[in-house]
Amino acid sequence: MICFPNAKINIGLNIVSKRPDGYHNLETLFYPIDVCDALEIIDGPEIKETRLYNYGVKLESSSEDNLVMKAYRKVNERFALPPLEIHLRKNIPFGAGLGGGSADAAFMIRLLNDKFELGMRIEEMEQIASGIGADVPFFIANKPVYATGIGDEFEEIDFSLKGYFLVLIKPDVSVSTPEAYSMVKPQEPVENIRDIVKKPIGEWKDVLVNDFELSVFTKKPVIGEIKERLYEAGALYASMSGSGSSVFGIFKSEISVEGLKEEFAAFGVCIPLN
Repeated sequence: MICFPNAKINIGLNIVSKRPDGYHNLETLFYPIDVCDALEIIDGPEIKETRLYNYGVKLESSSEDNLVMKAYRKVNERFALPPLEIHLRKNIPFGAGLGGGSADAAFMIRLLNDKFELGMRIEEMEQIASGIGADVPFFIANKPVYATGIGDEFEEIDFSLKGYFLVLIKPDVSVSTPEAYSMVKPQEPVENIRDIVKKPIGEWKDVLVNDFELSVFTKKPVIGEIKERLYEAGALYASMSGSGSSVFGIFKSEISVEGLKEEFAAFGVCIPLN
């Protein structure tokens, strides 16, 4: 059985305060996008132990430490699953603010639930996912949400970019999430993201911010340059996703894909999303 874990972008990201436990309270809007990995599980009497096989983008951690394996172990604790061959083709880049690892873990939980007819409801799968990472539960329902807390408290939001043309640029640099957090100064936003996104997209530029950009652009100026280039190309709104390094642009209508790829060839990978 196979599935295709998809990435997400952050539309706005405010670091609101630092918590006593060392984590940060934030607010953001998680929005799923069509950049996908491929995840397949195979069972059978000839399989004696569970192993993860990696293709495409090379995993940054060992197979045993990968979030897909952590998801398998979490579900296995409840349901005593058989040994599996797990095949993961990575297309979602690391260090990009796209939540690829979290998506893989959540889709693994969903895949196991379907494959072995475990009967878990969404709430149960989200509970398991929360033990793996703060944003992993988002990918269970996989719908736009307004997220608060440490990125683990979700509120459904009526929001869609249908009809717009999205472009994602992944430069040949990555950003360490812990380093990004260490450089940011928490502050209460003047207006919350949930209210801002109700406005026309053309009005977002000066009010919908990603608090990581100020410090990350200083360390990795190419990311800031990509954002400016997207505006020059006609984007209604452009922003870094999460703690970077990918940058997305929202355009009113479809523009030349080949022109975009040529424009951003020197910066990294250009991915038209719709």
